[in-house]
Amino acid sequence: MTTPRGDPCILVVFGAAGDLTRRLLVPALYNLACDGLLSPHLAIIGVAGEALDTTQFRERLSADVRRFTTRSAVDEAVWSDFAGRLHYLSGRFEDNATYAAIAALLAQLDAPSGTCGNVIFYLATPPAVFGLIGERLAAAGLSAAEPGAHAPGAPPCPQRGWRRLIVEKPFGRDLASALALNRTLLAHWKEEQIFRIDHYLGKETVQNLLAFRFSNGLFEPLWNRQQIDHIQFTVAESVGVEGRGRYYDGSGVLRDMIQNHMFQMLAYLCMEPPSSFRADAVRNEKAKVLESVRIMSPAEVLRDTVRGQYGPGRKPDGTPVPGYRQEKDVSPQSHTETFAALQLHIDNWRWEGVPIYLRSGKSLWKRGTEILVQFKKAPEVLFRDAGGTNSQGIRHLEHNQLIFHIQPDQGIELRFQAKYPGPLLALQKVDMRFDYQEAFEASRSTGYEVLLYHCMRGDATLFTRNDLVEAAWRIAQPILDTWAENPPLDFPNYEAGTWGPKPAFHLVERDGRKWLEVINRAVLEKVPLFAATSSVFLHGLALVLKPAVFAAGDLIVRKGEAGAEMYFVARGEVEVIDGERVLLVMGEGNFFGEKSLLLSEPRSASVRARTQCDLYVLDKSDFMKVLKDHPKFARSILAAYCSRYNLVVDAEQAFDSLLAGYLDREA
Repeated sequence: MTTPRGDPCILVVFGAAGDLTRRLLVPALYNLACDGLLSPHLAIIGVAGEALDTTQFRERLSADVRRFTTRSAVDEAVWSDFAGRLHYLSGRFEDNATYAAIAALLAQLDAPSGTCGNVIFYLATPPAVFGLIGERLAAAGLSAAEPGAHAPGAPPCPQRGWRRLIVEKPFGRDLASALALNRTLLAHWKEEQIFRIDHYLGKETVQNLLAFRFSNGLFEPLWNRQQIDHIQFTVAESVGVEGRGRYYDGSGVLRDMIQNHMFQMLAYLCMEPPSSFRADAVRNEKAKVLESVRIMSPAEVLRDTVRGQYGPGRKPDGTPVPGYRQEKDVSPQSHTETFAALQLHIDNWRWEGVPIYLRSGKSLWKRGTEILVQFKKAPEVLFRDAGGTNSQGIRHLEHNQLIFHIQPDQGIELRFQAKYPGPLLALQKVDMRFDYQEAFEASRSTGYEVLLYHCMRGDATLFTRNDLVEAAWRIAQPILDTWAENPPLDFPNYEAGTWGPKPAFHLVERDGRKWLEVINRAVLEKVPLFAATSSVFLHGLALVLKPAVFAAGDLIVRKGEAGAEMYFVARGEVEVIDGERVLLVMGEGNFFGEKSLLLSEPRSASVRARTQCDLYVLDKSDFMKVLKDHPKFARSILAAYCSRYNLVVDAEQAFDSLLAGYLDREA
């Protein structure tokens, strides 16, 4: 299928000397040029306060595109043609002369470029001047469509061209400011002219949520409260504020990430089927689902939300990381949240009673965006006597899980249970995974390519409408208000580089659920015990490990209690204690609890978190399955146990007779 080019137009970028233009917009436009999706009748005008001329502007962007391109190399012929379309105007956004100069340059470029009077104004500026620029453009007569000229040999232009306004996020900083900005813009522009951009909606994997839901008949009958247990959205960032302290300290993660990006993903995942894929048909259904999200009372905010702020910590390579309050341009007493977790409910026929958990934070242990759809368990009664009369049967079935990997990995994963090979009926968690990079050949993008292209084509499907903006703020506003009235007393409450604050885990665990932590091979290889194991083993282990977070001073295991778990220290330190006497301090890469699993004996000592700790937990049933699959690992665990406690234990003592015999045969 041939993809049509974007329509002829002039793109006017306000804030053209800023990072957004240099790092994302120009590389995205260059990618569109490489893919043949830009009209040959396109011109670009950069507007900013910096004193540059067009030649200097072209030279600067030529250097920038080599630095920030998502492609392996810059195609000099394509870039040379693209750079020839760049123009620059220096001017202050509040100065009427700036808009007069823009109008003059538009008139000058229209006929030679053949842009048919079509203009896109892109506000890549601080949000404080969105309304100002929108007003001044209209006052200068630049919001109204005018007849344009077509280039020689090009098709005739329509009678009148079009004018469009792209507005970056954040669209307001609360409900009142969003309503005010909408009033200001709509006083001078029609709603169909305004394209409120959210770059998350430009990601292929986010767009694929719609394709997945409505093109696969297999899943739509399951997409309801009868079949789905709960849904999780996670957006984790491994970096801190990265020099954006002044902006971020007046924003926080609820405004910066959850109110826009995450609510948009929620709408895509939970909306009803639209009547078509026309822009308003899709956006109507998105608006309906956001309007159905239950608005929290102050008591519900305090019960169903968690906020956090990172303190000093370190990166995975050991490099120290400052706490948020030590970042540049951040108040030393800041109450701004860098982490938030919420439990929401959608009060409609499809989703009534299905909890939806959202969390996002900065300076976490890894970068990753995932959506988990967890299905309800199958009835367990059928498996109680599985394995014969002498078997204890299968006590617990696992939930089926559908996982959308948004970034940095892009794909879809389905986790389910299958019979483990052998004479008895035993189940093991397995997965099927679709990976974008393996299935499709496509260049890595910035996320802006699709959005710019759709605006040039006049397709507003991936852009936010005014009612969607207001619906999202109505969900967020009571949370902001309640947090403001109840300042946090425990900030900072998680170390940089960890999994986040402990109360965020309580939020889901109180309901008998756990956050999905996507653990991959690279993470597990850092544990010395796993270093020499196979990729197949690590993949299987990653499916069964569960995360746990403990604050400094928390008791993890208690002496004398029967053990059913083994622990691996992913982050932080624990201390083995007898009473108050510290016997041993264990750091990252160490493990404990294997004795109770191997011999089914009570714990011989207590273990307490010395610092904030992130642990991987391996349950006994999963532990035994792993050992059966990987006898070499079973022997290494047994050897490590014997060495640690200076004991001689054979396989028959440590494992059940079937497993012991299997290990002997493998040896």
